[in-house]
Amino acid sequence: MNRYNLSAFAVGLVFGLGLLMSGLANPAKVLAFLDLAGDWDPSLALVMGAAIAVGLVTFAIVKRRNTSLLGAPLRLPTVKHLDKRLLLGSLAFGVGWGLAGFCPGPALVALGTGEIKALVFVVAMLAGMGLFELLEKRRAG
Repeated sequence: MNRYNLSAFAVGLVFGLGLLMSGLANPAKVLAFLDLAGDWDPSLALVMGAAIAVGLVTFAIVKRRNTSLLGAPLRLPTVKHLDKRLLLGSLAFGVGWGLAGFCPGPALVALGTGEIKALVFVVAMLAGMGLFELLEKRRAG
């Protein structure tokens, strides 16, 4: 295993464990967090706040670099405007998250724990990704 694969494995493992420990891989906890008008569970706000803080610091550092810590080239997004596709994709993501209580990362972690709902979500997610690719090919060609 090369250092890139080992690094990816270690980061993925820490990320997955963090999702499990924080409760983000538990759709009931996520749905309780999103239920502002009902029995709201604010505990995930701390998790998300910490994730945003880490992301802000990380991106501030990364913007000054051309390579990763392992020497791989960094390819940061260059688009700086909001467009219809981004807004519609964000809306679809939010609706899916609110209906299922899963988003892609936590769904994969929950799938690894044997959660049947996660299997249904991941299959639907893969079908949606396939449909997107098909529509993109039609649009481009």
